[in-house]
Parts: sequence; structure tokens; C-alpha cells
Amino acid sequence: MSAPLKEKSIRIADYDYPLPEERIAFYPKEPRDTSKLLVYRNGEITDSHFYQLADFLDRDTMLIFNNSKVIHARLRVHNATGAAIEIFCLEPMLPTTELASAFTQTSPVTWKCFVGNAKRWKHPLTLVAQVRDREVQITAEKGDNCDGAFPVTFTWNDKDITFAEWIEAYGKMPLPAYIKREASAEDEARYQTVYARHDGSVAAPTAGLHFSENVLANLRQKGIDLQYLTLHVGAGTFKPVTTELIGDHYMHQEQVIITKDLIEQLLHDTQKRRIAVGTTVVRTLESLFLMGAKLCLSLPSPFLIEQWEAYENPQFASITAEQSLKALQDYMGTQHTDHIAGATRLMIVPTYKHHMIQGIITNFHQPKSTLLLLIASIIGNDWHRVYEHALSHDYRFLSYGDSNLYIND
Repeated sequence: MSAPLKEKSIRIADYDYPLPEERIAFYPKEPRDTSKLLVYRNGEITDSHFYQLADFLDRDTMLIFNNSKVIHARLRVHNATGAAIEIFCLEPMLPTTELASAFTQTSPVTWKCFVGNAKRWKHPLTLVAQVRDREVQITAEKGDNCDGAFPVTFTWNDKDITFAEWIEAYGKMPLPAYIKREASAEDEARYQTVYARHDGSVAAPTAGLHFSENVLANLRQKGIDLQYLTLHVGAGTFKPVTTELIGDHYMHQEQVIITKDLIEQLLHDTQKRRIAVGTTVVRTLESLFLMGAKLCLSLPSPFLIEQWEAYENPQFASITAEQSLKALQDYMGTQHTDHIAGATRLMIVPTYKHHMIQGIITNFHQPKSTLLLLIASIIGNDWHRVYEHALSHDYRFLSYGDSNLYIND
């Protein structure tokens, strides 16, 4: 029997810090690129503003963004007695689990959902949406509770209307639960990155919220390479760690899409410093490495990455990033495809060896969160010093808060 993983014995209490409510950003800063920027480089901390980001990046940098787009996943409806019920659409179940296809479906569809006030939902609910000058009537029927979520089947009376069309018309922007207010018209733009392209996230990849068109133009003018991938952020990103040991925490699964163009660019520019824009990009790129490594090693299910397999298989250490990327390139060539669609439950914790990135742009994360563990995997225990500095220098925290740039040369 193999020895238990030391990573599973990490105590989440060691990744706690005091976060006063007044330090949480409940509204976004305007303009978006005026957020503060904390730069951590080789142990040194510098205070700046996000519109100056290009000043801290060398010309030989590749920035990699998550271009997933947040959908109107939160549905508010009332039952026959007037009780308010909230349906939070998490991921598609039927007739397909693939997100891009799920949005094009016509009636009926079934999605896994969180349901607020579920006890008051005893009979089918009716929603009415205005889509393309049509009134669309949608019926929602709830299935049985499964680990805190419910299958919800939606049917509607217009076969020319897709699921994407009516949910965008009826639903609301899914702000994090700690922002205890209704989503406003301002949130429609500000809880979305300026480069969002592909529908699928139920939470914003928030590191990208600071980027404006001016910042992107400044980066291009400096010659910095901008590349894109897609990870559809799941509601599990909000899930707090409630277990004492991280090994007892269940990591959510998210869908990832990687294009052939990105693989070829990563292979072509091996000398560039790769900076991930957000923890979702880190998880995607490191999952990408593991997918290619599994191809190299002829392991089963190469495009599904489980929570702990990066730590459980010592063979991964024998594969280089270049070998992994080449295996993925060869696979796409033989399959005559221009992209890879996979899924990942990878948990990145201290001791993880990063294969694909040399830095990250990110926000300040919640205490005792898996995202804080990921940051510690990049800068070690210095995360304490960074967060203490931010708290004592008036930085704003969480999704609408300020930004960090971490680089280790």
C-alpha cells in the first residue's frame, strides 16, 4: 500500500487571516484599470496601479487570459403562494454536458442547480421571458436533492428560442454570495472581462476584471504576447473549505477548452515568461500539462484530470512541458481537430511543481480558500507578508477588489 499523500494533511487553518468586512469590495472601482496593483517580485513588494501594469512586465512575457463569459445563471421566481425561489444554474446534464452545445439546445434541457428556498418548491414553476419581441413561457421542474444540488428540467413553448437566449433575457448576473445586493446595470459590464468571448462561466474570472482596452493596447505596444484559453468557472469557486484537512475537501470539476493555436504558440515561444491572468488560467495550463503527460505515458482518460493525480503519479516528473505540449499537438494532428475539450478537478497546493507558468496576476482571495493554497504554491509562506501589507495599505479584497502581480525570476 502506498504512503498517504503529505499534501492531504495540509491544515486549512494555516491559511486563515483576519479580513474585516470594510476591506471587502462590494462595488467595482471605476474606471476598472484604476484599481491598485501590488507587485511581488523575488520577495520585494511594490505598490502601484493597474494601468501601470506594462511597466512591470518584460518584453519577453506571454500573458495568458481566460476568455470565458459569465452567463445570467441566477434565476429568481415565485411560487403560487408568492414565496421567492432562486435557481442558480451550475452545469448542463441533459441532453448534453458540453457547455457550448448546451447553450444552443431547444426545449427541454436539464441542468444541475443550486436552489434557494427549495422546500417551498413543490410544483412546477413558470417563468416568462421577453426574447426577440416574443414572450417565451418556461416551465421549471425540480428533481431530487443530490449532494446539495438539484436537477432542474426547463421546457419552453418556442422551439426557435435557445436556452442561451432565454436565460440571458430572464436571468441575472451571478454576483458572489457575499455581495448581498441585487445585480445592477453596472454589474452587467463590470462583472465581465472586456475580452470575454465564450458563454459558460457562473462566476467571473476576476483577475481579468482590471484589464481595460487601454491597458491591453499598452501591453501590445510594448510587444508583450497576449494569448487566450477557456475555462468555464463553476460555482465551486465560491465553495468554502469546511474540512480541517485539505485532503477531505472535494474539488469541483470545470470544463476547459484549449486551441491548437495556443499549443503551437506555447511550443514556439518556449523562452517567454508565461504569466497567467488568474487562478483559472493556472489550473487550466497545469491541467494541460498533465493531459499531455498522460498522453506521453499512455495513461487512461488523458483529458480528465482528477483532484490528486498530479501528486500520486511520480512518472509525471519525468515529462517536460515541451514533451507534454508536443504530445498534445500530435494528438490534435492525428484527430484532425483544432481544439481539445477536457475537464479538470486539479487542486494546486503547496509542494506542487508548476510546469507551465512563471507568474500570476490575481486578486486577493478569501481566507481558508483553495485559491489561497494555490497562491502559496507560487510564493510560499510569503503570502502572509503580502496579505499583511495589503491590509495595512488600504487594498480592497475579493472579486471587485484590487490586483496582485507575483513573479519569481
